[in-house]
Amino acid sequence: MFQKPKNIIIAGCGRLGSSLAGKLSQLGYHVIIIDKSEEAFRKLPDTFSGYQVVGDAANTEFLERIDIKNCFLFIATTNSDNANCLISQIAKNIYKVEKVYARLDDAEKQILIEDSEVEAIYPSLLSIEKFEKLSGITFKEDF
Repeated sequence: MFQKPKNIIIAGCGRLGSSLAGKLSQLGYHVIIIDKSEEAFRKLPDTFSGYQVVGDAANTEFLERIDIKNCFLFIATTNSDNANCLISQIAKNIYKVEKVYARLDDAEKQILIEDSEVEAIYPSLLSIEKFEKLSGITFKEDF
């Protein structure tokens, strides 16, 4: 029986969002990337084959128009930790999206998504972990 493809929605077309959109699109996923600015889509790689939609990811009517109800993965990658916490909570708690990730720069914002089944992505922490692996230098401090 034919099934409608499930969507991956990425909110925010900055460096992280555009990179993830390009990679997931290349893997054959049905990707919808949204941003408030049409100009942001210039960051997408030429190989991106998904949909680019201008809009506000905190607006539930907008999210329904882009079929969030048929979304299994939602990634909030805007340049605002507060916005990422809010829209990831909307995706998880209102629309029951299976997997939801929120990009956070400030580790103290983790409290906003605690106990919510939203996973945090910390680009700076990932960079430090990669540096530790490459350099063999281990930081004692807990980030």
